[in-house]
Amino acid sequence: VKIVVPFVLPDGSLPKKEEQARMFHAAAYQLAVRHYQPQLGSIISLKEPFLSRGCRMSVDPDTYYNPDAVAIRIEQPLQVPDGGDLKIVPSPVRDPLEMMAPGADRNGQIATLFSVILMEMTRRFSESPEDDIQLLFIDLAQACCRLGIPEEEAVGWTLRYEALKKYKIDIRMAFRTAYTLENISNRAEPFSSIPPSMSLVLRLDEFMNRRYFFRTNEMSGGVEYLDRSMIQFVYKPYTTKVRNSICLEAQQEGLNVWDKDIDRYVNSDRVPVYHPIDHFLGNLPAWDGKERIRALAGRVPCDNPVWGDLFYRWFLSMVAHWMELDSEHGNSTTPLLVGGQGCGKSTFCLNLLPPVLRPYYTDSIDFGNRRGAELALHRYALVNIDEFDSVKSSHQGFLKHILQKAVVNTRLPYQSASRNLRRYATFIATSNNYDLLTDPTGSRRFICVEVKDRIDYAQPIDYDQLYAEAKELLRRGERFWFTPEEEALITENNRDFQQQPAEEQLFLRYFKIAEDIEEVKPLLASEILDMIAEKQPGFNITKTMILNFGKLLKRNSVPNKRTMRGTCYYVEEVDG
Repeated sequence: VKIVVPFVLPDGSLPKKEEQARMFHAAAYQLAVRHYQPQLGSIISLKEPFLSRGCRMSVDPDTYYNPDAVAIRIEQPLQVPDGGDLKIVPSPVRDPLEMMAPGADRNGQIATLFSVILMEMTRRFSESPEDDIQLLFIDLAQACCRLGIPEEEAVGWTLRYEALKKYKIDIRMAFRTAYTLENISNRAEPFSSIPPSMSLVLRLDEFMNRRYFFRTNEMSGGVEYLDRSMIQFVYKPYTTKVRNSICLEAQQEGLNVWDKDIDRYVNSDRVPVYHPIDHFLGNLPAWDGKERIRALAGRVPCDNPVWGDLFYRWFLSMVAHWMELDSEHGNSTTPLLVGGQGCGKSTFCLNLLPPVLRPYYTDSIDFGNRRGAELALHRYALVNIDEFDSVKSSHQGFLKHILQKAVVNTRLPYQSASRNLRRYATFIATSNNYDLLTDPTGSRRFICVEVKDRIDYAQPIDYDQLYAEAKELLRRGERFWFTPEEEALITENNRDFQQQPAEEQLFLRYFKIAEDIEEVKPLLASEILDMIAEKQPGFNITKTMILNFGKLLKRNSVPNKRTMRGTCYYVEEVDG
């Protein structure tokens, strides 16, 4: 049954702005559910109210349509209602056959239930002092009768056993007598002939499936739930408070269960695993052919002519790693947006993910907490290293490790054993300062771009088509990794964002590349530093400086050669 209900504002108009229309539509949907659900006497299959959601109706020549229907007038809501105050509890399933094998065909349900009854009656008979098999037939017939199994089908299933066929007349007499004496519709006592433990499991299973939806979130590692008796569309975390509430609801329906029973059910394989990213990518529409990835990059005002192409390749790599097209490498390349405060860098990063995936975005990652940082690779789809220049130099090595790590091997909270976890995270970064790259060799891992003006994030993004484009291009075999030529281009573009240490500045002041390497004596990096110290009073040489100085010289393209003393560099002092 599909019912179309018109709603308008008090003045007969409709909201003009998209955000107002979204809130108005959600409120109208919930009001319609409140009105029609009690009248229909059944639970309406809820769908989250989107403005873009359509509705298909089967061809019906008798469809009722009233073009003059009076529209329901409601005030413009100030926010999307959560529907928490409406609670409609679905009726429990009373049919033992349906509870024993929900969704199965009737024959399958009867076969399952009969097997359980026969096993239980046989066990009771074998444990009793009686040896008259007629008593077994009587108990079996009465149990089948009470549980609603039709007489002929019960007799038929009994006579399928070769050992009982010789008692055919006795069995038929026992069943005929039992069914004659019992009034099935008025005196049915479900589950009285089933072991108590099995009865409890069946009742709990029916209760949980009727009242709630559960799922185990693969990325967060937690269980989430949806109360089917309330108008809710967003799954919420399963907490101790929620567990206690569920336990009380079950006890109100007569189930003798405790919190440990609820936890046992929730933490079993009866609760399906939910993969947020896989679910999102798996439900995308077909790509319409319009390019959107480069257009999204174009919203960042910059003078870097290759920014759009580099962002395009990075975006494809992000989606490709979500799709596990490369399980041997992590997506180690990171766009780094550099600009003044208030230009929209962080908002742009957040808006790269559709609303449904934004719970898996973070801009708070502590590289000092190594285990937490590694878990973030599994728990988040996009990690924004906000204020990139604030990352301590002592954490730079670990940052490089994190960017390249393909698989997360760690122990989840409250678990004793480590296991391999799938990496989902791709990185992006922002900064207000320009001298932020510290790797002396130049970093190919960062796509630095200077944001010249305010980023346009006011225009809506068609996320379904944006990601459908990436998915389709990857399906066609589009390259999602950077070539050596592209990496060299990235390194060259990053020169303006490199930090220039004091020792490099002093080297460029006092030395230059030798014009004729045959005429100069090559020097060790430590020897060059000693000469700088002689020329610059107060210049202190450290062990770290000596280790990194050779990289600085290579960054400045200083010729060198390997000797018995070590790597020597061809430089000469600047005159004056």
